[in-house]
Amino acid sequence: MVNFLIFGPPGSGKGTQSVRLAEKFNLLHLSTGDMLRAEIKAGTELGKKMSLIMSKGELVPDEVVIEMIANKIDSSKGSAGFLFDGFPRTVAQTVSLEKMLNDRGMKIDQMLVLDVDHDELVKRLIARAELSGRPDDKDPAVIENRIDVYKEKTEPIINYCNNKGLYQPVNGMGTIDDIFKRLCDHMKKLL
Repeated sequence: MVNFLIFGPPGSGKGTQSVRLAEKFNLLHLSTGDMLRAEIKAGTELGKKMSLIMSKGELVPDEVVIEMIANKIDSSKGSAGFLFDGFPRTVAQTVSLEKMLNDRGMKIDQMLVLDVDHDELVKRLIARAELSGRPDDKDPAVIENRIDVYKEKTEPIINYCNNKGLYQPVNGMGTIDDIFKRLCDHMKKLL
């Protein structure tokens, strides 16, 4: 079983690429945002706990997110591995994820990071706002803040994974197909 983290700042295309990569390589795409919404919608005990936390405007604690991911992994059979999209977001979450995976005889095999120029990120987010109607992608100040939060909170994971030999930068510029091919070329080395 091979497990990948896919990273990149907002607008880098990680969500778009994750879906395609998971399908091509028979990986289970784990998007924590999608998983949170599904647990709440299904009315599971975990979903009820998360709904209560979120209704107070609080962030779901790391241990709850890890528990949700562990449940998904434990109930998933037949995939070649997992593709983590949007998680972890901090070094502490990365350490917790590693521990949970190690407890199951698994590990993070590679961290793929989409490198995209700042101006291109802004352009993509504005275009996405026009297509999807996401108001958070329309406001330049909000876009800049989201990129800054990524740099401050999430980029330190790159150094953490680089020190473990897991970090793999991928050129995130060009067409969706160009970027997909580059990601596939890296992933094929481990699959």
